[in-house]
Amino acid sequence: MVRFLYNLLFPVVLLFMLPGFLIRMLRRGNYRHKFGQRFAIYSLRTRARLQKFRGECLWVHAVSVGEVLIALKFIRVVQQQAGLPIVLSTTTSTGFALASKHRSDSVEVIYHPVDFWWSVRRAMQLIRPRALVMVEAEVWPNLVAEAKALGAPAVIINARLSPRSERRYRLIRPISALIFAQLDRVFVQDPSDLERLEGIGMPAAALECTGSIKFDYRQEPAVDAGKQQAWLTAMGVPPIQPVLLAASTHAGEERLMAEIFQRLRRQFPDLFLVLVPRHAERGAAIEAEIASLGFRINRVGRGKGPHPADILIADTTGELRGWIEVADLVFIGKSLLGSGGQNPAEAVVAGKPVLFGPHMENFAAFVALLKGFHGCTQAESAAELEAALTHLLTHPEECTQQVERATRALKPHQGATRRTWEELAPLLNPAA
Repeated sequence: MVRFLYNLLFPVVLLFMLPGFLIRMLRRGNYRHKFGQRFAIYSLRTRARLQKFRGECLWVHAVSVGEVLIALKFIRVVQQQAGLPIVLSTTTSTGFALASKHRSDSVEVIYHPVDFWWSVRRAMQLIRPRALVMVEAEVWPNLVAEAKALGAPAVIINARLSPRSERRYRLIRPISALIFAQLDRVFVQDPSDLERLEGIGMPAAALECTGSIKFDYRQEPAVDAGKQQAWLTAMGVPPIQPVLLAASTHAGEERLMAEIFQRLRRQFPDLFLVLVPRHAERGAAIEAEIASLGFRINRVGRGKGPHPADILIADTTGELRGWIEVADLVFIGKSLLGSGGQNPAEAVVAGKPVLFGPHMENFAAFVALLKGFHGCTQAESAAELEAALTHLLTHPEECTQQVERATRALKPHQGATRRTWEELAPLLNPAA
């Protein structure tokens, strides 16, 4: 009865929401791209690919860019552990564009069909997945019902529930509880989500906390930083000398960091600065820009080898992790003068004290997690950054404590992706 009412009302609700959808699609552009897929109408090539995966794959659904990034992490683990083919569906054109970059012989990307029973059934009958995996909170009644009709378990991974969403679901709890009852498992990010999700009707037996996939930054094998340390040693910088690394910097930040470094050297004469620009081809321009400050400058990309200097411009590609390993303090670029910031995760996982400016919008959730544990330093201006660096250089014990706090912040989430897969794997039905 609930599904009957849903299918009766869904077209009406969709009609009222259509103007907003159309405006967003026009703003994002590319709205006609593969439009038929939104109604499970596929090209011959796509249909052939989906039929090839039929009965063997997981169907992973991720709404937009943020969810797609989580889905891609999960997919990597699934394919490492089980080698299963994947159908990855997404709703937005931006999510589709990102997902398409990861299309391969074992990953097909489609637009998610609108949740009309007939379009979802057509897609589900074509794909016949071994399981339906939804990322975070995207639960469509017809999609779940059609998966269950084929005997495929339906699960949510990386689930969370904001207070706002909780209030909305509580208003329709008698209905939402019947829909959620069809879910086989719900893997949540944090223990605090368990009670909220149970409160809106998700069965307690299906809930399990596995940690946040978003914050699951696995410690990669140790990086051999011998090359980077050799450069520093040849320049007269022994391992005991403090190194400030400005990582993935953008235009203007190198000059700003060099000016801060110039003032810091009055109090910390042994301090050494390494600049790693986000775009290595800017190395020569950076050298010209900071030359007037009077420092001796060495540049890796110049190709003349190491020589004594005060500042090193590491304008090479793919060596950032090595420079992080030899650093004592790490500033994350594109955060003072740029917009959005660069990813601080590598430096945090490497056990380095991390600092950045006010513009970390692209990593807001990760920064909020670190700040909640006082595991990072965010400066609102260049002056604040200089003061923070002075404090950390004067109080090295603060560096150690910050690293320990950052480690505690990440600990509950380390291995979350693998744990989620290990809990999901036993639910898979034999291939059809």
